[in-house]
Amino acid sequence: MSSTPRTNDLKIIGLIGTLRSNQQFSGLPLEDLTTIANFSTLVSLAKDDYLFHEGEASRGCYLVQSGAINVHRVNAAGKEQVIHVFRAPESLAEASLASPTGYPANARAVEPSTVLLIPKVPLLELIGRRPDLALRMLGAMSAHLRVLVGMLDDLTLKDVETRMLNWLVKNGRSANDGVIQLPGTKRVLAAELGTSSETLSRTLARFRDLKLIAVKGKIITVRDSAKLAAMLRRNLGED
Repeated sequence: MSSTPRTNDLKIIGLIGTLRSNQQFSGLPLEDLTTIANFSTLVSLAKDDYLFHEGEASRGCYLVQSGAINVHRVNAAGKEQVIHVFRAPESLAEASLASPTGYPANARAVEPSTVLLIPKVPLLELIGRRPDLALRMLGAMSAHLRVLVGMLDDLTLKDVETRMLNWLVKNGRSANDGVIQLPGTKRVLAAELGTSSETLSRTLARFRDLKLIAVKGKIITVRDSAKLAAMLRRNLGED
């Protein structure tokens, strides 16, 4: 009997830690975090399980605790376009809280994942009492919009090689010693770049043969960032 409250307390402490890891919840008082943790639920997903489908009524928003969630839409031709792959401690689906049309896209786990479901009704009630939380959530949605705009910019690049060059140059700049650790599989990266796994592999192999990069498993090492940047400028017609 006495172990039940203790187990529940430990669970709430864990959920509070998950909430604090996310920017929009990190500055909230412990009282608010405890309130949110008490009405939230952990959802476990196997690889390829769907979290929600486009148009489905919103149950709430989500915070990734572990794994990766691929948010995408499917066009009339049946082709899947990845909007973003969300990983811990990112949150998603905040926009659905105020939308009468439900979730604007599909969300599927691309690896075994655990997400925190923050239910819509109690969260909106809390937001009504705490306007600062509403501002934080607007900030999160703004960040998601910047990701979307960046993705659209990438997809306007004329071919897969140019998109791959652009990705390598951007990620190589922020990597230590040019070592880029893929957060997911090459299949997920291919989807984010709007291409197939086979085309991505051929493109990486070509860059490797040119001694621009080295590839080992999920690690890509940029060996010649200057040449990669020069190729990108040439492909974009800037040289």
